[in-house]
Amino acid sequence: MWETARASGAGSVVFLRIEDHDRQRSRKTFEASILEDLAWLGFVAEGPIVRQSERTAIYEEALDSFRRRGLVYACSCSRTDISGQRYPGTCAHRNLAEAPGLGLRIRIDDEVERFDDLRLGPQEQQPSAQCGDVLARDRDGNWTYQFAVAVDDWKQGVNLVIRGEDLLDSTGRQIQIARMLGRTEPPRFLHHPLVMKSRESAPQKLSKSDGDTGIRDLRARGWSAEQVIAAIPRELRP
Repeated sequence: MWETARASGAGSVVFLRIEDHDRQRSRKTFEASILEDLAWLGFVAEGPIVRQSERTAIYEEALDSFRRRGLVYACSCSRTDISGQRYPGTCAHRNLAEAPGLGLRIRIDDEVERFDDLRLGPQEQQPSAQCGDVLARDRDGNWTYQFAVAVDDWKQGVNLVIRGEDLLDSTGRQIQIARMLGRTEPPRFLHHPLVMKSRESAPQKLSKSDGDTGIRDLRARGWSAEQVIAAIPRELRP
């Protein structure tokens, strides 16, 4: 994957972005651990570190561009109010005034997004059918992942995104949001397979919330950086 990033063009740099948009869950200690683990593995970001928690003005400006076109509306729905993954538009015509405790959604159109994944090939997604109107800011006042990364990729000039297969379904809506903001050429995407706990009939991906082993644990057991990298499946190696 690292070679793919290097080959993306002359003068390319690899960004490190700290996606700490969720203020209730993010901690400075988490960022420090990420930086320490990356340094130990020998990976050094070439561009400046970008923290989403410091980019509120940028996200507000982007959201304002949607407001001016009448594409933003307040939403009182919680996750438990929404059955399934698609938001059915419950608050789309309620004309709720924006206020603390309400989320903000962006009206999206019925466009079908087509893109070529560098590993999985041609893809076709219709965000309006997949997820419905996109939540830009949640009821706690946090910017959402889907909105923030679309804005950041555009503003940072990111032209190649390498990430796990679990985010493949997010690609179409992020391309659409960026295009609605004015981005004419979306980034290229490569979605790699996930590191799984097992290869059984119902495999699960590794998860910190489940207490699964991480780099720090392996390091404490005496593993070297070279051993950790060598243990990564070949298709995932940097």
